[in-house]
Amino acid sequence: MIKRPNILLTGQLYDGFDEEYQCPVLDEDRVVDELDEKMGEGGMIVDYHSCDLFPERWFHIVFVLRTDNTQLYTRLENRGYTGKKLQDNVQCEIFQIIYEEAMEAYQQEIVHQLKNNTPEDLEHNLERILQWTEQWMQDHN
Repeated sequence: MIKRPNILLTGQLYDGFDEEYQCPVLDEDRVVDELDEKMGEGGMIVDYHSCDLFPERWFHIVFVLRTDNTQLYTRLENRGYTGKKLQDNVQCEIFQIIYEEAMEAYQQEIVHQLKNNTPEDLEHNLERILQWTEQWMQDHN
């Protein structure tokens, strides 16, 4: 797997800055336009914290990483999240917002939840995603 730079930032695919959340505001149309041709070629993995802007045709499988709220709170705090940004992210996990968005946006049979609490979970998830990708490539080539 090749780790590519964050094209959302390097490609300047944002439209302003959100002072409250201290992050760029994505220009969703430009993001989709930028990625559409690359996604059509296949073999891409998209790592993002939401899914409602990405077309269903792009994906054969969707993995939603889930984290225990206490661990998530600590992780986000360690990344410098505070106030509303921290609260909103933890509440999003508590209420399964991303998982529910994925279930609504894509065919339910392609959406999978993966526990992501520990470094061991991360390794297991990477192995599972790699195995799935290798199997899909064998089945479709």
